[in-house]
Amino acid sequence: YPSELLLQKITEDNQIPLHLPVSVSLQYVAGLQGNALIEFFHGNIAEVENEELRHLMWSSVLFYKTPSVEVMACVLLSTKAIYFLLDDSFIHADEHQSDFWNKENSDCENSPFHLSCCFVLKLNDLQSVNVGLFDQYFRITGHSADHILACLTRDSYSTHTFIQQLMAVLSLLARTPSPEPVDKDFYSEFGSKNTGKMENYELIHSSRVKFIYPNEEEIGDLAFLVAEKMDGLANHQSLNILLYVLAFQVNHVEGSAQDTNSLQPKTLILTSSDLFLFDEDYVSYPLPEFAKEPPKRDKYQLADGRRIRDLDRVLMGYQTYPQALTFVFDDVQNQDLMQNLTVDHFGE
Repeated sequence: YPSELLLQKITEDNQIPLHLPVSVSLQYVAGLQGNALIEFFHGNIAEVENEELRHLMWSSVLFYKTPSVEVMACVLLSTKAIYFLLDDSFIHADEHQSDFWNKENSDCENSPFHLSCCFVLKLNDLQSVNVGLFDQYFRITGHSADHILACLTRDSYSTHTFIQQLMAVLSLLARTPSPEPVDKDFYSEFGSKNTGKMENYELIHSSRVKFIYPNEEEIGDLAFLVAEKMDGLANHQSLNILLYVLAFQVNHVEGSAQDTNSLQPKTLILTSSDLFLFDEDYVSYPLPEFAKEPPKRDKYQLADGRRIRDLDRVLMGYQTYPQALTFVFDDVQNQDLMQNLTVDHFGE
């Protein structure tokens, strides 16, 4: 440690995605390569002398206590913990976080140093990992509300790689084995499943951390929700979700010093007849065990929906990732306006 392969891999992975702004301190981290990155980790982040850095990833992060604030983070996985190097702007983004972060050093704006907050989740405190639909994101759950956060990778490859690395690191943990399961009788085996819905697929790792994957019912629930929004579609049974992807809606902001584009996180869902944009809560569901009440907002909230037959053209940018698509619709506010005109003006 560190092997040549590891040095090459973390150098390749140490690239900030273009879509979210980052502070100067994180830009500094993104400029490090190879041994400099390893030395930075051990000199500034690692809590134990003999821990090893195994994986590095840049991802957007959402905390359970602040589900509306998405922030870019450098995620560092070691043999002892998962570290999230956070953008400074996150601390000031939400007034409810003062008790969450207990930030004492408030005059760092005047300092020549660029500080970053580092959120640490020790592997021994890790309880479960929920993988989102189509591996677009995953949620890490610890022992309290402060230790729940979602990584919005928006990329199935990044999600899959991180999960594989996490499983490998968890295999090194020396945890006491689980007690032998007690033989259950017929009534206790079937009497406890009174929730009325099928449990998600669970893989319990040898370290006793649960890896929970979505099942077909989750897609079915989403299809039902989408069908409710489609009043014009007669046959809901034939509704198929063709595409589910975490994207951004680009809102052009005029009147500022220079015209800028603000990015609003959205879930894009494509069916055979419609295109939908949803505001999705990625971090509150499924409810953690200690939750006393459901979250204030639903998991999916419809932001926009258009019929494919009203789609006039699609404009594609030629820049590299992230790719920009512009959908141009020729629909009007009232979808049946022409029919009504005919009745009003030419009918009896």
